[in-house]
Amino acid sequence: MSKDKQFVTEITPQGEDFSKWYIDVIKKADLMDYSPVRGCIVFRPEGFELWENIQRELDRRFKETGHRNAYFPLFIPESFFQKEKEHVEGFNPELPWVTEAGGEKLEERLAIRPTSETIIGHMYSKWIQSYRDLPVLINQWANVVRWEKRTLPFLRTSEFLWQEGHTAHETEEEARHETMQMLNIYREFVEDFLAIPVVVGQKTPSEKFAGAVDTYSIEAMMKDGRAVQAGTSHYLGTNFAVAFDIKFLDRGNTLQFAHTTSWGVSTRLIGALIMVHGDDRGLVLPPKISPTQVVMIPIGPPKTRDQVISRVDELYAELKGAGIRVKVDDRADVSPGWKFNEYEMRGVPIRMELGPRDMENGQAVLVSRITGEKRIVAQSGIVAEIEKMLEEIHRDMFERARQFRADHSNSVETLDEMKSLQEEKRGFTLAGWCGSAACEKQVKEETGATSRNIPFEPEEKKSTCLVCGEKAEHTVVFARAY
Repeated sequence: MSKDKQFVTEITPQGEDFSKWYIDVIKKADLMDYSPVRGCIVFRPEGFELWENIQRELDRRFKETGHRNAYFPLFIPESFFQKEKEHVEGFNPELPWVTEAGGEKLEERLAIRPTSETIIGHMYSKWIQSYRDLPVLINQWANVVRWEKRTLPFLRTSEFLWQEGHTAHETEEEARHETMQMLNIYREFVEDFLAIPVVVGQKTPSEKFAGAVDTYSIEAMMKDGRAVQAGTSHYLGTNFAVAFDIKFLDRGNTLQFAHTTSWGVSTRLIGALIMVHGDDRGLVLPPKISPTQVVMIPIGPPKTRDQVISRVDELYAELKGAGIRVKVDDRADVSPGWKFNEYEMRGVPIRMELGPRDMENGQAVLVSRITGEKRIVAQSGIVAEIEKMLEEIHRDMFERARQFRADHSNSVETLDEMKSLQEEKRGFTLAGWCGSAACEKQVKEETGATSRNIPFEPEEKKSTCLVCGEKAEHTVVFARAY
């Protein structure tokens, strides 16, 4: 028993130190390890499988909407960044440069890809000549590098993995439709697959993507009340088309600039799902993304071991054949209690226990990671029972996260009220904003909170700006963020 108890106490409680809890969990669950390069991490198989499941599901959704995958170079000539002034100014502080190769100094510095609008814009200018070449709907799965000063595994690292979609269209209407379509795909994926509720809206001008006309985002609340930008979609207008000469002959035989978009999510989604769902026992993984959905643990005395394991193997084959991701832990040198704690810590949604008494009664015990509820179910209907339980766990996780967000969202009328509230509570703050950059900056300077987005469907609409008291042009969600 002491070994079982010690296993759990190795994780710092969330209420004691949330950041320490996060590091404890991702290290103990073998999701990652630190690399010898500052700000970079190694994805261990347990962590990389989460990304593979994210990638697989998103890739399916992208392809259903007509997008195809391609790959573009990691190195981007410095001159490309000079073509779009706002873009280079936005990324320059984070850019690492290659200045020498093969023992010789390069004639032109090469940036290590922070994002690919420039290199893709260059290629699109070669590929697009006529309206018949449009739309171009391309996605790329890649790594990118942004030399962050402060890093946190998964959420903010110097190198990370992501997907970036880049499309070109005949008209603004088509490009804007694409922008919103991809934003909605992100929302549906994060809510339906990761069980994370999000606030959907438009970024303020100061928070939009460098070089974009408009940026839209989905914002999620972590259990410490901070926000994570879980995905973005950008309408770029003709900014990059003008910079990179992406022109086409339209249906009237007139030369026009293409309207372009870009959109992306990254491995920070892994950090978000850990921080949204995890508890003091460790990870809590949504069933749809969990590498293992059910762990089967045979229990009982040694004399019945072979018989129990034989039945476990039969049930394993049945579950696997039904498409359920299942694992058997039949190690004899580790106690069942230790295994229970281990798989709770690893966030496996369902634990199945099978012992000699269960064998006699033709039943099995299912235990939910979320509620700890134990269900005694017939072995004959085990697949249906597990599928039902997995659906219930997903719904429960989503509703718990949504309720947490509701309980930690507040509405204010003034900046003083917001500052006073922040001393007592964590979370999102809904407030009116006049549209002035100066007022937005003052909120950040005095509270540490940034505008997350202008929600499409705010809980209530504000009439006055929280800073200056003038008429509010927008209702904005503010929060401290990762």
